[in-house]
Amino acid sequence: MREVSQRSEVATSLSKLGAHLTSRPHSANMKSYSCFNILTSSWDHVSSAFWQRYPNPYSKHVLSEDVLEREVTTDCKLRTRRLLSKTSCLPRWAERFFPGGSLRPAYIVEDSVVDPHRQTLVTHTWNVNHARLMVVEEKCEYKVHPDNCAWTLVHRQAWISSNIFGFSRAIQEFGLARFKSNVTKTVKGLEYVLSSLHGEQPTRSLKSTAMEATERARKRAKDIASKAKPQKFV
Repeated sequence: MREVSQRSEVATSLSKLGAHLTSRPHSANMKSYSCFNILTSSWDHVSSAFWQRYPNPYSKHVLSEDVLEREVTTDCKLRTRRLLSKTSCLPRWAERFFPGGSLRPAYIVEDSVVDPHRQTLVTHTWNVNHARLMVVEEKCEYKVHPDNCAWTLVHRQAWISSNIFGFSRAIQEFGLARFKSNVTKTVKGLEYVLSSLHGEQPTRSLKSTAMEATERARKRAKDIASKAKPQKFV
């Protein structure tokens, strides 16, 4: 009951907070990040799987998702606002600034706009609580890959800020490192859902392919060494 009450309180303040964060200019004191991902699935499949991406094996930290607002605009765009709750695994040093923070779920607002005519899906997310420690804003655009209409190109941008005097830079560095790690899980989770829904094979990165090849070579060398007869020296 306590969690439901807290989620309700968060939901009532979303409109005002959302407008403030969306219109807030990004400053030079923030850490920023930008990357591109390619999904070897059509935009239609990706935009459909986007709404079904939870749960998946890579998103065990996601506790719940609730649709707060949804409308179809006069120009046939689908606008949605959702509230996600996730486990909050703060590092031990963060407890100094936010005692008991790891016991409270993190609430994330997700605004999205689907434009079926232009075939774009744009999302904007930010954390509602824990903002005193750190705010992470993310913008993603999913669109048809310009060189292959059967693929989807994802442009992901993030801005990490902190107002903790004397520690803001270190906290931003930590937030950026965690965000980069979570991007990999996010992509893998969406690929898993695409595979489950449409039987499409997840994209294999060059890094994972190289690591597997290295591991196979290591095992082969170990097998060869174990079968080799030891030499006898007189």
